[in-house]
Amino acid sequence: MKKYAIGADIGGSHISCALVDMFEGHIVADSHTEIKIDNKASANEILNGWRDAIASTIEKAGRENVVGVGFAMPGPFAYDKGIALFDESVAKFQKLYNVNVANELADRLQTNGSIPFRFMNDASAFAAGEAWLGEAVKVTKSVSITLGTGFGSAFVAEGLPVVEGEGVPSMGCVWHLPFKNGIGDDYFSTRWCIACWEELSGKKVNGVKPIADAASTNSKAKSLLEEYGSNMGEFLGPWLKSFGAEMLVIGGNVSGAYNLFGTAFEAELKKQGVDVQIAISGLKEDAAIIGSARMLDDAYFKQIEQVLPLM
Repeated sequence: MKKYAIGADIGGSHISCALVDMFEGHIVADSHTEIKIDNKASANEILNGWRDAIASTIEKAGRENVVGVGFAMPGPFAYDKGIALFDESVAKFQKLYNVNVANELADRLQTNGSIPFRFMNDASAFAAGEAWLGEAVKVTKSVSITLGTGFGSAFVAEGLPVVEGEGVPSMGCVWHLPFKNGIGDDYFSTRWCIACWEELSGKKVNGVKPIADAASTNSKAKSLLEEYGSNMGEFLGPWLKSFGAEMLVIGGNVSGAYNLFGTAFEAELKKQGVDVQIAISGLKEDAAIIGSARMLDDAYFKQIEQVLPLM
């Protein structure tokens, strides 16, 4: 049996890969490869960048020891077919529209079918990684969210992503659900904080960190982050309750400011009677690498294969 799977996390500006020891359940030390990717580039440039990262990671184990590659891939994407569906509504990877990524990478890496490629939604991969080897390993039901440029979310039961059924929203995620004057993604991705801060202070920032840094001395920054937390509790609480989540895992860059928005968030959950453990991801980006690599366990893949088209 081949010992290693490669997990590949596809970000908007880079690809991160690492070897995962499938027998012992951990990322292999010093096996990370990261390459910057221009998401506005041609299909050929993007695919060649992904190929280079994967080839470098394969070399670290030897091709004969690699069982396959799992991708944590943003949507829209036909995860069961390996086909990119990034259209005009998505501000990245548009040149890959309708491209069979699995076939293209197999050709570029000359795998001759010996190394399978499997794909999962990136937020689902993050949640699956946390449930396998991260914060949610000891609970049956967990929800994971990633707070950053976008607002990722996924529901997991017994290690498996849940995308439909009682207590779970359409597609098994919440970013697209109505909230106040928009949808969840409008309020919990970094752009809400950036826009509110500019309105309050007249200053433009490129992320949440400058706002968090100002919060100790600036009451407006403090109040803004508290409002962010309170909104999140109002939005997420009903879903945590209906799913029966035992744990909420929070990842993404904004999770670093949890000490500033967490109290308001937890107060809102308490008001709703939501009883859930809250953990900040220790694996961080590695959670998506681990979750995507787990798809190369055939027994696990058989259990999730039917839900991939619904992501």
